[in-house]
Amino acid sequence: MKSYGLIAVLLAGLLAGPAVYAQQASAPAGSTGQCKDGSYTDHATKKGACSGHKGVKEWYDTAAATPAAAAPAAAPAATPAASPAPSTPAKTAAPSKSAHEPAATAAPGGGPGMVWVNSSSKVYHCPSDKWYGKTKSGSYMSEADAKAKGYHADHNKACTP
Repeated sequence: MKSYGLIAVLLAGLLAGPAVYAQQASAPAGSTGQCKDGSYTDHATKKGACSGHKGVKEWYDTAAATPAAAAPAAAPAATPAASPAPSTPAKTAAPSKSAHEPAATAAPGGGPGMVWVNSSSKVYHCPSDKWYGKTKSGSYMSEADAKAKGYHADHNKACTP
């Protein structure tokens, strides 16, 4: 009777494992969750993880985030595969804080005295910023107009002193 219960638990684990892995498969390496605006975070805790991104939409279980953690439940022979585990901390220790990169080319327009306003985040970017003209939604306008409409500078660093 106990063996049937054990088999049921193992089958449930095998069926749930791929679903969790599939949901995280599209996430960038090292991601611990997804924000409500579609961006990803690599914070260790939920607190403050998606501040400025409308909050946490989905938090990934850190044990399920590594495929090696699901392997021992799948087969006892997977024990030697535990050796890649030391590489996991090296992956999370990457210097990159942002899992996102801007688009390769900026939107047409812009120029001297203009800032790029990200309409979804209410943040404006200076011409020297890597996100200038490259967010999914936005437009160019003067910095004074952006401030007048309630937008704020990226990391509170104004373009003009």
